[in-house]
Amino acid sequence: MPNVHADLTPHASFIMKKHALVAAALMAVVCAPTTSHAQAADAARWERQASNITIIRDDWGIAHVYGKTDADAVFGMIYAQAEDDFNRVETNYLTSLGRLAEAEGEARIYNDLRQRLYYHPDSLRAMYDRSPQWLRTLMVAWADGLNFYLARNAQVKPRVITRFEPWMALSFSEGSIGGDIERISIPQLRAFYGKDPSPTLPGEEPRNEDLEPRGSNGIAIGPRNTVNKNSLLLINPHTSFYFRSELQMVSDEGLNAYGAVTWGQFFIYQGFNANSGWMHTSSGVDNIDDFAETIIKKGDRYFYKHGATENPVLTSTATISYKTATGMEKKDFTIYRTHHGPIVREADGKWIAVALMDVPIAALTQSYMRTKAKTIAEFRKILDTHSNSSNNTLFADNSGNFAYFHANYIPRRDTSFDWTRPVDGSNPATDYEGVLSVDESPNAINPASGWTYNTNNWPFTAAGPSSPKKEAFPVYVESGAENPRGLNAIRVLKDRKDFTIDRLLEAAFDPYLPAFADLIPALVSAWDAAPTSDANKAQLAEQIRVLRDWDFKWGVPSVATSLAVFYGEALGRASARGVRNATNPERLSALGTASDKLAADFGKWQTPWGDINRFQRVKNEIVATFDDALPSIPVGFTSSRWGSLASFGARQYANTKKWYGTSGNSFVAVVEFGRDSVRARAVTAGGESGDVGSRHFNDQAARYASGDFRQVYFYRGQLKGHTEREYKPGQ
Repeated sequence: MPNVHADLTPHASFIMKKHALVAAALMAVVCAPTTSHAQAADAARWERQASNITIIRDDWGIAHVYGKTDADAVFGMIYAQAEDDFNRVETNYLTSLGRLAEAEGEARIYNDLRQRLYYHPDSLRAMYDRSPQWLRTLMVAWADGLNFYLARNAQVKPRVITRFEPWMALSFSEGSIGGDIERISIPQLRAFYGKDPSPTLPGEEPRNEDLEPRGSNGIAIGPRNTVNKNSLLLINPHTSFYFRSELQMVSDEGLNAYGAVTWGQFFIYQGFNANSGWMHTSSGVDNIDDFAETIIKKGDRYFYKHGATENPVLTSTATISYKTATGMEKKDFTIYRTHHGPIVREADGKWIAVALMDVPIAALTQSYMRTKAKTIAEFRKILDTHSNSSNNTLFADNSGNFAYFHANYIPRRDTSFDWTRPVDGSNPATDYEGVLSVDESPNAINPASGWTYNTNNWPFTAAGPSSPKKEAFPVYVESGAENPRGLNAIRVLKDRKDFTIDRLLEAAFDPYLPAFADLIPALVSAWDAAPTSDANKAQLAEQIRVLRDWDFKWGVPSVATSLAVFYGEALGRASARGVRNATNPERLSALGTASDKLAADFGKWQTPWGDINRFQRVKNEIVATFDDALPSIPVGFTSSRWGSLASFGARQYANTKKWYGTSGNSFVAVVEFGRDSVRARAVTAGGESGDVGSRHFNDQAARYASGDFRQVYFYRGQLKGHTEREYKPGQ
């Protein structure tokens, strides 16, 4: 474009600049009242809504939010979350909106690009516009509650998001610890869009350095197996610690839900209301598929084959902003997609498109509406949205119903293809044919066994002999198998008719470790079979005696637990055939390695498990760090790898000898659904507040470690004598 000012005289240029400054000043004068009026209108609206809301903090710092409308409850509960830990709220939306690089720099560019493949701001705004009015009202209340918090707390400095907009809630509509999108490899995405085949860069994508299985336990027990003839529910998510807030939200429009809320969301993710409860466990369903696309380039355009046709590859632009030492920079990407989904990598000359559930409106609808379901029929109808892809659900209600519902987004597919591998996208036979109905999924509803459970294992043992049969379903409904926790759950549930809320809690903390019931006898047999000339015979005799006499139960004072866990880890590293197929020499060598490691780190191999396995919370870090010199407390339960129902994913760090937990049991509750009332006990890892100066930062740690659950104050009358503070948002 030619420079239209190039021939102006210096005087003319000065006049133009002067006029421009005057115009800008006039514009500022004109616009300032408009801006201030808009801000004043927002503030007045927030104040009016806040006046309809009461927040009661109980003696554990947990917020009980009461509003006239559901929107009031949403406004108040998100305000309370921001009070407890705004950083975690904002960070979840930096992640879900693809804006993490704005806070953390260039290393997060491809994390953000991955999000933008599915959640572009423009598409989210369009979804908001076509959302039903009731849902838009809740999203507005959500944004208003956060913006009111920021307006009233000027000392809080957001990393990036200084104003929340209602449509943003659609970017984070399902509260699992790891969404479906995380199955897409960041390094492979970078290799395709950045033309960089390097391995994962420092800081680019967090790695799990421990081997703790991520998932959860859920148990629902029917009235026939309980003393009080009421249904019971165990809510036992295994997530990263401090991943969720605990609160209650109540309105005069029929909302009354209590439980765990993933930071920043406006619905109870795991919890219960006065009539029913729900618990999600990560599913092994195979519902994310790779399509190998045959790409044809014609000039500057790309096409892909689909049957006899060549369809244009669709393109869009994603602009990723990222923080640098000198300010913000931007990087543009051209995103490619077919009707199967966005392209995420290249393999064997094919572009790979990934299809996964992408229905934010339906997902947010289901997530919220299930919190208001009063009966199993209402809950079952909500599942018809088919918008909960990554979770199974355990359910119980006060009419005596109990159930296991399998993941309710399962594409209907041609079973002649191997869906565990990329399928040929050019073959129309690989296209989805809708989704399986709820009734076509492997559920267990009021089974004759009187109980149902899930431990992230397959559904085919979910109700013991009353379980759905594997051969009745397509292979893709489940990609997993049985696991040690599943075997343990069956052991504590079968043939029992005496469950109470306390006995269910005891079962949830049953210390038996079924994995070691297999591994340790094989080790003892290996020692017994070793010749007396074997040096290990004498050196390991005392360790074998301890393990031979062990009952395979974890415990804080247990030396056998320490020895077994260190042995299991050493054997896993040493045996190429796996721990159950190890040779006898490998077994004995691994026990020697474990003994030496214990002695080197703790002075002797005869170290009680509680001296090793510790809970510590001294900082409010999203990526935790630990220090042996700082206070910590012992934890008896182990990693779920060994079949422990109560899970504590701990490991040693570069600067520590002790092991510190970062995942496993987080918010845990047991609930009894009486005909006229509900009662519950619960505990949260550490405490409710993210403020290290608050007494609620770590006030539940001892209860958490010992399984000493506190009473849940579900009814407002129960808060009498247990109220720390009562106030309205903004006060």
